[in-house]
Amino acid sequence: MEPQLSHQVTDSVATVVIGNPAKRNAMTAEMWRALPPLLAELARDHGVRALVLTGEGATFCAGADISTLRGSAHPAQGLAVAAEEALAAFPKPTVATVRGYCVGGGVQLAAACDLRLAEEGALFGVTPARLGIVYPSSSTRRLVSLVGPASAKYLLFTAELIDTGRALRTGLVDEVLPEGELDKRVAELTRTLVSRSGLTQAAAKEFANGREDRDAHWTEQARTAEDTAEGVAAFLERRSPHFTWTPPA
Repeated sequence: MEPQLSHQVTDSVATVVIGNPAKRNAMTAEMWRALPPLLAELARDHGVRALVLTGEGATFCAGADISTLRGSAHPAQGLAVAAEEALAAFPKPTVATVRGYCVGGGVQLAAACDLRLAEEGALFGVTPARLGIVYPSSSTRRLVSLVGPASAKYLLFTAELIDTGRALRTGLVDEVLPEGELDKRVAELTRTLVSRSGLTQAAAKEFANGREDRDAHWTEQARTAEDTAEGVAAFLERRSPHFTWTPPA
């Protein structure tokens, strides 16, 4: 089977699968190129309330397909950064579901997600120092924001793989699950995400990502949306809320 990204939408959750199992789900140039338009399509779909990114089979993503880096890494790196930025900008909650190897470009993708859940035994590494490649500045800043300067330098300087215990301690992952429990926990988490206010989530994501020019926009959205009234009514009536806000076209 040709390397590809596949996706499906179930119960308001889009699941995007990195599929290149012959190379531990390494991303080819075509796969990097395909991710931004796929994300744009899913972002426009009001039936999608959250997104899960995972790898086919027993591994997440072993990075970029090294065969695409012959001659110069710059073109492939540009595609990877564009895909990473598109994922980081996705306006709804995103969850990376990590098994096996999450290395190089795999870490770029996982770090661009809002949340990262991993199965025990997963291995993480940021490996450009093994290839003499300059890690992109945007990717470096995102890594530093997750794990702090000291841990980011360790990962970048050594290119060593770390286990889930260290990844959890440094903040690279949010939860580590025993073998066989990851899918159940991701399903539980995404059910929670899609039940919450999309208005709250969208505003919080922008603010947490550092955007500072949209206070008036979100004040107006909150004023005209029905989510607050619904949330308060549901609380007082001791029922589950039914939030209806969707992003303006």
